[in-house]
Amino acid sequence: MKTFSKLAAALSLPALALASCANAENGETTQTATTEVSLTVTPMGEFERPWAIEFIPGTDWIAITEKEGALKLMHSANGQVVNVSGVPEVAFGGQGGLGDVAFLDSEAEVMGARTIYLSWAQLGEDGETRGAVVGRGKLDCTDPDTAQMLCAIEGLEVIWQQTPKVEGRGHYSHRITFSPDEQYMFVTSGDRQKQTPAQDMTNTLGTIVRLNLDGTPAAGNPFAEQGGVTAEIWSYGHRNLLGIDWDAQGRLWEVEHGPAGGDELNLVREGANYGWPTRSNGDNYNGVDIPDHTEDDGFTKPAIWWTPVIAPGDMVFYSGEMFADWQGDALIAGLASKALVHVAIEGETAREVGRYEVGDRLRSVTLAPDGSIFVAEDGEGGRVLRISK
Repeated sequence: MKTFSKLAAALSLPALALASCANAENGETTQTATTEVSLTVTPMGEFERPWAIEFIPGTDWIAITEKEGALKLMHSANGQVVNVSGVPEVAFGGQGGLGDVAFLDSEAEVMGARTIYLSWAQLGEDGETRGAVVGRGKLDCTDPDTAQMLCAIEGLEVIWQQTPKVEGRGHYSHRITFSPDEQYMFVTSGDRQKQTPAQDMTNTLGTIVRLNLDGTPAAGNPFAEQGGVTAEIWSYGHRNLLGIDWDAQGRLWEVEHGPAGGDELNLVREGANYGWPTRSNGDNYNGVDIPDHTEDDGFTKPAIWWTPVIAPGDMVFYSGEMFADWQGDALIAGLASKALVHVAIEGETAREVGRYEVGDRLRSVTLAPDGSIFVAEDGEGGRVLRISK
């Protein structure tokens, strides 16, 4: 781990903004240069395969998950890093490992232990199958904001699991968000590279689930009367959903990977079927065609889609003051695009208005209380970067 003193020199980065134009025939996004936006990018620290970064409400601390199974806290001003004990054992490998971390905004004033949610890939009892799970516990730190601070997760219990566990090490998704009133938890559940289960509601692969905060199915879910895990499902027909957030109107959006082409940003609707793998604006990796979305195909259409892909890693809606012109817009951490992709929401549609190359492959993005933006690079030695004016 490099120290903050070695990494904190700010770099003024003129990033070329790229306007997104939709092809009239097929909706593909193409890029045309428009204006330059000057961003200050400050490296804050290096981590091993960071997967999720999230500010702890009411504090200047960022929780950072490392894919191999470590959780660390970093002070957003001085770069101090604290290791957290009590992290679960994870099934590391492929796309699997420790995943998302989430907190409740309603606990911003909590002085002692606060609720923490984690997601991770878990090995099945047979030692061969794997699946995403969500756990809930309490994060307790002694001597806060001092060099002697010690942190541990206490009472961590699995409260939800992807059903069924299957072989393979891809498409867990397992991003976590809470409804604005914090009555419900939404979890993205990827198709685990199995494709067809995304159209089969007797499992939760290729879905978004809506749960109570204790992980039980929420009352009023669209398929609740069918019971079992089907009662958890809020929407289905998804592939690999790696970003999910709420806009200023309280609407839920998600961004997911297509196959060879066809990454999607979707407005999430109750009970909606998004078509995977029956429909996609991309093709199978082996070149076999997948029928594109059409107006009369009976599936819910993406608000915007990308070919070539951006390979989304995470998403957040901007609500700060530092970049006031961006309020209400979506910022997507791009892996293949190696950029922060800026998307304007226009009713129930969207268009790309900028693309800012601020690092390498970007895995996660979050907002700081002062309106600056933090992103995490993917892979070994992935840097956490602060983006400001």
